[in-house]
Parts: sequence; structure tokens; C-alpha cells
Amino acid sequence: LQLIRRLGETGQLQILAREGQGTPQSYTLHLDNWLRGADQPDPMTALGLTTWKPVIAPQIDQLSPDGAAERAGLRSGDLIVAIDGEAVSDWLGEVVPRIQASPAQPLQLTLERDGRLLELSLTPEAREQGDRQIGFIGAGIAAFEWPEHMVRSIDYNPLVAIPVAVVKTWDMTVLTLDSLKKMVTGLVSAKNLSGPITIAKVAGASAKSGLESFLSFIAYLSISLGVLNLLPIPVLDGGHLVYYVAEWIRGKPLSERIQGWGLQIGLTLIVGVMLFAIYNDISRLGN
Repeated sequence: LQLIRRLGETGQLQILAREGQGTPQSYTLHLDNWLRGADQPDPMTALGLTTWKPVIAPQIDQLSPDGAAERAGLRSGDLIVAIDGEAVSDWLGEVVPRIQASPAQPLQLTLERDGRLLELSLTPEAREQGDRQIGFIGAGIAAFEWPEHMVRSIDYNPLVAIPVAVVKTWDMTVLTLDSLKKMVTGLVSAKNLSGPITIAKVAGASAKSGLESFLSFIAYLSISLGVLNLLPIPVLDGGHLVYYVAEWIRGKPLSERIQGWGLQIGLTLIVGVMLFAIYNDISRLGN
């Protein structure tokens, strides 16, 4: 969230990093209109940083009905040990890139099933991704579990948890308003605006990651929607508050005509933003 908050900005970014159990070291990075207007900004890659990726055994767990993998004869539990005679042991680093690079091209797989090796031919389906085609087989692996030494558990008692929750809620509120401001000023591309399709997709992914991830996503979503609902736009609760303030200042309510105009303008704005967000969702699905 701290990196996302700096999108489109110019200035210095302070990073504190520690290798293993060593002493933390501070690094200063200089930003100049950092990722300004980027459609799908990737802060980590833009900084030249790569996160650790686990080596995940290419053992099939899920198969899409009538997908290329199922039609070729793959089964749940099969372990891919070679592709076109070349040994593979990493799902993300070796198998997925090879499949994506072979749309509509037959691949010879060597599998381990029930302690026996067998060969079968698999032709990935061709799917459009932007201006190119990638291979897709309709197969997935089981959810990855992080090694215990890489998992850090932080527990708070109720008295400590409440102020921590307040701080995180405030940070998310500021991030929401700051992101909205940057979209209006062009520092962040409006194409990053997401609608119900993307929200549902992210919710599903967070649910697969566990209950904690799902609840955190729901909390962030609720905070963002709550903040947006308080914007001074007629139709929203924030717009009603503006009417109440105007009535308090004037000593009488605004005329029905003015309130009607405000509602029409607010409704047009909200519907327009919703349609644009849905358009962005559909565009992402197409890519």
C-alpha cells in the first residue's frame, strides 16, 4: 500500500531492508513522475525489485471440464516431469511459460502417475492476450503453502488491536482519497478503476488464499466504498450532507428545483463512472 500511495509522484522513496537476521539498511530511491498514467502499474518491477518465488512441483490438482488437459488424458495427481524431453520441476518457472509460449502447438509430456512414467501429447488452446496469443490447457495445481520459516504471525490483544485497526482504517481512507485525487489530476490512469467484475475476481482469489485474506479484502473494500459514499455528490450520502449544511447556513432547505438538478447531475456522474469501470473490467478480461 505504501508503494501504491507514491504512484505518479516526484521525490524520494525511503526503503528499509534487512537480509536474513542482519542489521536493517536504509536505501533512498529518487522518483520522477513515477509510473504516471500507467494503465496497470507494477510498483515492484518498476523499482527493479523481484519477490521470491517458490519452486512449486508441477503436480496437477484441478482440471477444467473439456479443457485441453482433460481431453489429452491428464488426471488429478499427475506429475509433469518433462516437456518435449526436457526435464521440468517448477510449475511457475518452467511449465507455465512453456505452455503459454506454445499456443495450438503440440507438446509431448512425460508424466508420473501412480509410480509409473507415461507419455501423452497435449496441444494448448490459443487465447488472445493483448496483441499476442498464449497457450492455455485448463489445468491447475494445489494451493501453495508457505514454508514455516517464511511465515511471521503477529497477534494483538484486544486493547492493542483496536488502535491498530483505527490506524489501518485511516491509512486506507487516505489512500482511497489520494488515489481518487491522482485519477482526477492524471497522475494515475483512470483505467485502473475497477468495477464489479474485477471485485468479484479478486474476492475469489482472496478466498482461495484463506479466510484471513478474504476478510482483509472485504474490510478494504468496505472502507473504500464508505469513503466514496461520503463524497459531496448528490445521490450519495455525502451529497445529502451537503444539502443539510446548505439548509443550516441558509436557514431553509434548497429549492426542489435545485435539489432535482443536483440529483440528475449526481446520478449521471455515478452511472457514467460505473459504466466506465465495467468497461475497464471487460477490457481486462479481453487482455
